[in-house]
Amino acid sequence: MPVIELKIPNLGESISSVTFSKWLKPDGATVSMDEPLCEIETEKANQELSADSAGKLTWVAKEGEDLAVGALFAKIDTDAAGSTAATPAATAPAVATPTPETTNTSTNYATGFPSPAAAKILEEGQVSGDQVKGSGRDGRITKEDAQKAVENKPAPTPTPTVEKATPVAAPAATTAFSRNERRERLTRMRRTIAKRLVSAKNNTAMLTTFNEVDMTAVMQLREKYQEAFVKKYGIKLGFMSIFAKACAKVLLEMPDVNAALDGDDIIFHDFADISFAISTPTGLVVPPIRNIESLKFSDIEFKLKELATKAKDGKLSLEEMSGGTFTITNGGIFGSLMSTPIINEPQSAILGMHAIKDRPIVVEGEIKIRPMMYLALSYDHRVIDGSTSVTFLVKVKNLIEDPIALLMDL
Repeated sequence: MPVIELKIPNLGESISSVTFSKWLKPDGATVSMDEPLCEIETEKANQELSADSAGKLTWVAKEGEDLAVGALFAKIDTDAAGSTAATPAATAPAVATPTPETTNTSTNYATGFPSPAAAKILEEGQVSGDQVKGSGRDGRITKEDAQKAVENKPAPTPTPTVEKATPVAAPAATTAFSRNERRERLTRMRRTIAKRLVSAKNNTAMLTTFNEVDMTAVMQLREKYQEAFVKKYGIKLGFMSIFAKACAKVLLEMPDVNAALDGDDIIFHDFADISFAISTPTGLVVPPIRNIESLKFSDIEFKLKELATKAKDGKLSLEEMSGGTFTITNGGIFGSLMSTPIINEPQSAILGMHAIKDRPIVVEGEIKIRPMMYLALSYDHRVIDGSTSVTFLVKVKNLIEDPIALLMDL
């Protein structure tokens, strides 16, 4: 077949349509096999589509268009691949060799160059040698040439005296109020996020419970062992991996918080696949790290860094975006003091971390300044009882305030 039709491939069970983002090759261009042709945007990530064969590309889809899986987006004429052989490079025009007739024999290194005496006169008279025509041998500027140039130098133009004007009251400034508007279509990812957030709000019995945690012990732990941790693992120990390990431990102790509702059934998990909210230029993504309960702190930090880099570059795969039994979001990195995070369906709970602020609190009957963080747990009341949610948050708080108990699995 001389013409090959390119269609939107099947990208997963949950994806039935995509948004055609942009062409990477112009219409009519000659492309090679496996060369990227375009970008498409799915509900979860962006992806490039490549040429199945070499040939001439013909556009079918338009940028910004929504296409169903299996829809035609381009054609490639394979017959054109053989007819576009590389053409020999154009012969460079010959450079004319200067002939004795075209060569200026009257100029050499001395032309326009002042003698030492002439140079001194020109410098004192503030005259440039470029303005003087030499009369000496080979066009050299002589002492006499310099003297004549200084004598004939035009007098400087006097600077006009500007009289100080009487200040006039400036007219009252008028403020121009902009009334401009612009309309942009939501990206597919933003549309998907909007649908899921509204669905979570409308289809779950969502409540939020709060607590606060003293970060003193964790901060001291990081300060004491950070240098050794970096030296051994090559990455810093952050707060997120500590919270993840604490949540994983409590999730396995309290399976209701780690469960998901499926119709009239509840699905329990004996593992903790924790999703982490990552902000990207195109929207919020929540890729999970699987089996947090079995990973070391360094493993979690490396995986978090990898996921964050891929998310910001738009290179997360569909597999990396799917799954998760519980979610952690940290609005504190943007300065949020308190919030009510929305559940990431079909999960039943999400933990919100916030900014660390020094606040006065009572410690053993005395008022002390401590680094405090508000914690928020939003949960689906259909699956999780109020007492369960409060107990979960208290257990996490206790592990963060006593990280040695977390390390010793107590």
